[in-house]
Amino acid sequence: MSGRPRLAVAEPDPRWFRARPPRQALVDSGPLIALFNRTDRWHPAVMAWLEGNQHVRLHGTWPVLTEVCALLARRVHNDAALDFLQWAHRGALQIDAPPAGSLDSVLTICRRFASLPLDLADASIAEAAARLGIEHVVTLDRDFDVYRDAKGRRLRNLFRSAGHGSKPTTRE
Repeated sequence: MSGRPRLAVAEPDPRWFRARPPRQALVDSGPLIALFNRTDRWHPAVMAWLEGNQHVRLHGTWPVLTEVCALLARRVHNDAALDFLQWAHRGALQIDAPPAGSLDSVLTICRRFASLPLDLADASIAEAAARLGIEHVVTLDRDFDVYRDAKGRRLRNLFRSAGHGSKPTTRE
């Protein structure tokens, strides 16, 4: 050891060195429809959210994809639905392939929330969240303030927690 005095240096918190882990979230149809419909009033907010949250790994369910394609084809054009599918195919959205037994959980969720405007897409999100251990959802609706996953847990809405509003619960 040399005769020089050691300087007292505070070591940085080791968490500082770790990269922010990518967060996973299931995405509802609303943000996806807005993303591919430039005339949708939510389009700018969804674009801004996606730009600022590139670390979030988005997951989708087949019922959500079906709903998005049907509504884009009806409201915008078939090309918008095709653009959406190509975007998902390029890896922007991790598509969940549910196991055969998942329909039991979806049915249980649908029964639990039978008095609410729960649709198959919402129930599939709640089922996948419990099965995949995902605690976050990206949605424009307030539905998930009430809905719970198959294990009874509330999903945190990353879109609203980022300061974006939400539309009231409605069904067409």
